[in-house]
Amino acid sequence: MPHLFPTPKGKLLAIGGHEQREKEGPDSEQSPEFILQRFVDELHKKDTIVVIPTASEEPDEAAQDYVKVFTILGIKHVEVLNVQSREQANSADALEVLNRADGVMLTGGDQLRLTAILGGTLLLERLTERYLREPIVVAGTSAGAAAMSTPMIYQGRNDAGFLKDEIHITTGLQLLRDVAIDTHFIARGRIVRMAQIIATNPGCLGLGLEEDTAVLVTKGSELEVIGNGMVVLLDGHECSNNTIYQVQPGEVFSIRDLRLHLLAKGQHFSLPGFASNKPPLEKLEKPD
Repeated sequence: MPHLFPTPKGKLLAIGGHEQREKEGPDSEQSPEFILQRFVDELHKKDTIVVIPTASEEPDEAAQDYVKVFTILGIKHVEVLNVQSREQANSADALEVLNRADGVMLTGGDQLRLTAILGGTLLLERLTERYLREPIVVAGTSAGAAAMSTPMIYQGRNDAGFLKDEIHITTGLQLLRDVAIDTHFIARGRIVRMAQIIATNPGCLGLGLEEDTAVLVTKGSELEVIGNGMVVLLDGHECSNNTIYQVQPGEVFSIRDLRLHLLAKGQHFSLPGFASNKPPLEKLEKPD
């Protein structure tokens, strides 16, 4: 079934956290891939990046880390939009800064803080509008990546998830629909909690990003894995015997026939159901 939303002209870069902040080693195929360099490379213009550290409890420090690295990477203007209230997020000053951005960087921190402050504001409305209509690149790391999706995990221990209601979900920034993003995925053992998210709605794809690993999303549905770790995809479209709606809170749920994909740098994935001329399941391509 084709998607009901316009194809975005912008791009998303969802990063699993703890990405390198500077290049390491010589320029060769063996060097670690520098995700932030790829972010800069994808910008339509290399003039202005706006850093939004709203998710962080130490926004000034978080922002300055990115100001430094993007300046080194040749960006002319790196501006900080330190929105700390909904009033600020609805202000003309904030919109003016966002309107200058060729790229936006959402830092890590607490994704619930990010959505609680930005949700329903003019700033988020304008960011979404620009993502849909203009070739802007919106990047987010850790909490900034987790907040991009429609269902957003905002609470739950790393080792939690096999008991019903251990995981808490709310609506994210909705830049990437029908996808649940979790970060630090392998390092913190979060696959079971992602499985519960998929059990509650098997039409949603689970996207687990390991640290220093990212997906670049183009056309709203085409994913490319970049970085130095692994991306885990959980697909519940063909699941069977799902008991999440039958068991009581605090009881163990079951779900069968989940499909699992482990993807490394250079792999591509097409989100299911986003184009009528594509197969309903995944389309995987090997790197050139």
